Amino acid sequence: MSTKPRAPSKGATAPSTANGHRDARRQVAELQRSRLLTAMVQEVAERGAANVSVAHVVGRSGVSRRTFYEIFDDREDCFLATFEDALAGVARVVAPAYERPGSWRVRIRAALIALLECLERDRATARLLIVESLAAGPRALQRRQQVIVSLASVVELGRVEAKSKLDPPALTAEAIVGGLLSVLHTRLVTGLDSEIRTPDVREAAAKSSMLELAGPLMGMIVFPYLGPLAARKEMERPVPRSDGENRPVLRTDPLQDLPMRLTYRTMRVLIAVAELGGQAAHPSNRAVGEHAGIADQGQASKLLARLHKLGLIENNGGDPARGEPNAWTLTTTGQQVHDSIARLEKRAS
Repeated sequence: MSTKPRAPSKGATAPSTANGHRDARRQVAELQRSRLLTAMVQEVAERGAANVSVAHVVGRSGVSRRTFYEIFDDREDCFLATFEDALAGVARVVAPAYERPGSWRVRIRAALIALLECLERDRATARLLIVESLAAGPRALQRRQQVIVSLASVVELGRVEAKSKLDPPALTAEAIVGGLLSVLHTRLVTGLDSEIRTPDVREAAAKSSMLELAGPLMGMIVFPYLGPLAARKEMERPVPRSDGENRPVLRTDPLQDLPMRLTYRTMRVLIAVAELGGQAAHPSNRAVGEHAGIADQGQASKLLARLHKLGLIENNGGDPARGEPNAWTLTTTGQQVHDSIARLEKRAS
């Protein structure tokens, strides 16, 4: 996956200011990338991977086509980046569950429950990973196969706990993973078990929890290695309850509900208000413009007015008619947007 960072602006700038500008550019670039990834997930969920175009992604994200091609080579490159990001999000939840102390069987169950909870909480991302990756092109299929091989190697560790009289064929682990993905694929596509036919039952099944699959899938996983008794015990376990800790897989777009197109200068002004607010009480237009590296005070004022109209900053200054300067501070929404951007950059670093 390629990334094409925009060249830094030229000019004589103090080192501390230059560092601030570079930090702001990184923050904006990461937010732009995040908005594109989020838009890709949403478009794929609505249209299917084969039908999504660059125009669809940039239209939903609010990021310009030019910026899209500064970050990604093409639509497939964006899809692969989205796939990797979603995969990493799942791994952040599933890997710790599997790494807890216990036998292979206990660890597999913990990992499977964590996976199912992830898929339940973010069905759009689940479809992208399991369903739409099949129609996203040869590179996506190749990456998907790599993931299957990795999962099969974990399942294959069941041989260590296998009963001596059981000797599953060499391809058992790969077949198990393929079968598991097939079940999840069917559930995500139709929302029902294959034998269900009536519309009323179909609708009810569509609302059923992914966690209800934990027992049947565990039975399928352990049967070849530990035998029918172990499989039956797994299938008879009660449906696990969500612990509420596993959050949505994919990063979200903190500007999704704001009617704005993100630009470097706009975000630089927002960051300047946040940074100056921590150093002094309520910076003026001039102070914000200078901190943001915007020499044209008229332009700085326009950007501040734009952020104010969006409800991201508020003016606690005096009366402009009496010559009293504005005094800007972040609103609660503005602080949330700023914090979201900061978290995105930290996650990317």
